[in-house]
Amino acid sequence: MIFESRDDHPGARLLFILACLVVVVYGLKFAAAILLPAALALFLAVLGLPVMLGLQRRGMPTSLAMLFTFLVILSGFALIGLLASQSFTDLQDQLSRYVVRLDQLQESWIAAVEVRTNFPIGSYITTDLINPAAVVDFVGNALGRVTSFVTTTFLVLLIMAFMLSEATVFPEKVRFILGNAPGNDEDHLQKVVSEIQTYLGIKTIVSLATGLILGTWAFVMDLDFPVLLGIIAFLLNYVPTVGSIIAAAPAVLLSLILHGTLGHFLLVAMGYGVVNTLFGNILEPNLMGRRLGLSTLVVMLSLLFWGWAWGPLGALLSVPLTMVVKIFLENTEDLRWIAVLLDKAPPPVPSAPDVPDGGG
Repeated sequence: MIFESRDDHPGARLLFILACLVVVVYGLKFAAAILLPAALALFLAVLGLPVMLGLQRRGMPTSLAMLFTFLVILSGFALIGLLASQSFTDLQDQLSRYVVRLDQLQESWIAAVEVRTNFPIGSYITTDLINPAAVVDFVGNALGRVTSFVTTTFLVLLIMAFMLSEATVFPEKVRFILGNAPGNDEDHLQKVVSEIQTYLGIKTIVSLATGLILGTWAFVMDLDFPVLLGIIAFLLNYVPTVGSIIAAAPAVLLSLILHGTLGHFLLVAMGYGVVNTLFGNILEPNLMGRRLGLSTLVVMLSLLFWGWAWGPLGALLSVPLTMVVKIFLENTEDLRWIAVLLDKAPPPVPSAPDVPDGGG
C-alpha cells in the first residue's frame, strides 16, 4: 500500500509529498551548475572504484592506486577528446562542401520525380526539403556545446579524484555512524553501490563495443569521419531507443551526401539497425537482467525531464541517472512501489504455498 491504513489524513500526506517533490525538482534545476559535474564525477568514480580497490588488494599503496585509477580515466578522456577534436576540425572544413552537395541532391531528386510522374512537383515543393543552413547551425551549436563541456572536464576530474580519495575512508565513517559495527544498513548501502556499479559497468562496456563496431562499419562503408561517428554511437548508446536513432542520423545523412544512392543509404541504415538491435534488445538485457531495466515510457519521460533540468548533457545522462534513482528506490522499503512503476516489466507473482493434503 502506498499509504498506510492508519494514516488519518492521506490527502494531506499526498499534498505534502507533492510539495516535497516540487522542492526537489526546483533544487535540481536551480543547482544544475553544481550537481551536473558532481553527478558525472560520481559515475566516473563508481566505474573506477573497482580498479582502485583491486590494486589495493594486490598490495599497492592507496595513494598510488588512486593515482593510477585517475590516470587511466584521464587517459580515456584525453584519447576521446583528441580524436573528436581532429574530427570536429575536419568537419568544419567540409561543411560548405556538404551544403552544396545537399542542394544538388535535392534538385536532382525533384527533377527525377518530375520526369517519372510528368508532374511539375518543383512548382509546389521548395528545394529546401533539408535546409542546409539549419544543418550547419545545428552542427555549429553542437560543436559549441561540446567545447563548453570540455572547459568543465577539469572540474569533473578534480571532483572525481576527491571522491576516490573519500571512498577509502567512507566505509569507516559508515561503521562509526552505525555504532562501530557493520549491520544491515551497511550491507544495504553496499548492495546499492554494487548494483550501480553493475549497471554502469555493463552499460559502458556495451556502449564501447557499439561505438567500436559502428565506427568500423562507417569506415567499411566509406563514410567520412568514422572515428567521430563511433564516438557519437558510444555516447548516445547511454540513451536507449532514442539514442540509437539520433546516432544513426549523421551516418545516413553522410551516406546520401557522399554516395547519393538508395542502396548505400539502406545498407548503412541496416548496419546501424542490426547492431543496435543486437546490443540494445538482446545482449544488454540478458547481461543486466530484468531488475536493471526501465520501461520505454520512463526512458522517454526521463529524457525530457533531465534534458529540461540539466540541458543536453543531462539528456545524455538521463537513463543512468534514472537507473540510480530506481536502484535506491528498490532498496527503500516504503518507496519500492515507485521502482515497480519505473520497471519495464511487472514484478513476478509469488507462487502459492503448497497446501498439505488433508486426506488420511
